[in-house]
Amino acid sequence: MAFLSPLSSPAVEVTEFEATTHGFPALLDSNGKKLADGEFAQWIDDERLHITITYKFKRGDRTEEKAVFRQKPELIQEEWSWRELKGGQLVRHFAVDFKTQTATAQKREKDDLKNWSEKIDVQAGRTFAGYGFMLAVQNLRPRLLRGEQIELQAVGFTPKPKVVTVQISHGGVDQMKMADRLLEGDRFVIHPKIGVIVGLFVHVPDTLIWLTKPPAEFLRWEGPVAEPNDPIIRVDLVPGAESGPAKPVETSDAR
Repeated sequence: MAFLSPLSSPAVEVTEFEATTHGFPALLDSNGKKLADGEFAQWIDDERLHITITYKFKRGDRTEEKAVFRQKPELIQEEWSWRELKGGQLVRHFAVDFKTQTATAQKREKDDLKNWSEKIDVQAGRTFAGYGFMLAVQNLRPRLLRGEQIELQAVGFTPKPKVVTVQISHGGVDQMKMADRLLEGDRFVIHPKIGVIVGLFVHVPDTLIWLTKPPAEFLRWEGPVAEPNDPIIRVDLVPGAESGPAKPVETSDAR
């Protein structure tokens, strides 16, 4: 039986420390059609984990995500930003400074670049954005596999910055095809807990993260690009011509 670990539960203890990594994931649409080539880089500097993820599209458009974390004494996100450029022009830019508890947004509407800036209530070690949730899930994996449903906070944009509670749970074991390989991983669900009134106006889809079996590493991510009404996209660890849907593993000895 699943049991809930609320926001007052211990913060995200780092069980797997990150170091320097360089990879080339693929960004695809929800049907597995390749949209962009990616480059992932992470490194340690000044005792902080730095991450940059860039996707380049065929037309020359690009997106770039950056994040900074502390891994001691627990996983704490300090910075996050995401920007989208089309034809060399900034279309959207979202950023969070967790230390000053400030979130900002820019979005181009026709010829005008509109701006938002909000003070947000950040709980250090319990509030994340973007790739921060992949690291959080990776370190919470043992607890989630035991049946816990863990609540954290997410900073999102509509495009105005907002902080919402999300519930994270283990959804099962899936198989999926990447390139010419059939891979298997644990599926984790990040479900936004939206109030009834807000939910009438804003639909926020779940985000799904798949991790390999121990050592737990990123395998696949699915969710909206940046804002809740954006198209659902997929990011695969292994780039290739074919990306198949995740299908539940039904055998009793899947583990």
